[in-house]
Amino acid sequence: MPGLLRGVARTAVVAGTATAVSNRVSRRQAGRWAQQDDQQQAAAPAAPQTAPPPADPGDDMSSKIDQLKQLTDLKAQGALTEEEFAAQKRQILG
Repeated sequence: MPGLLRGVARTAVVAGTATAVSNRVSRRQAGRWAQQDDQQQAAAPAAPQTAPPPADPGDDMSSKIDQLKQLTDLKAQGALTEEEFAAQKRQILG
């Protein structure tokens, strides 16, 4: 029995470590991609600004709700910190 418990404990530690490392790598990659996007946008010539067509308010609200659900899922998975979640939520809600 002690061998089985030791094996289960080892598996839990390895799985937890792998999850933590995977989340860290994902956040680091997302940060790098965001930096690359910022650099590309800064290097690209500014396109003329045109006003988007007026959107149906119902579609806009359902889109915001979908985005908030996705943010909540990302936060629950550990991909977003509380501060990142709050900032994105403020941006979506205006």
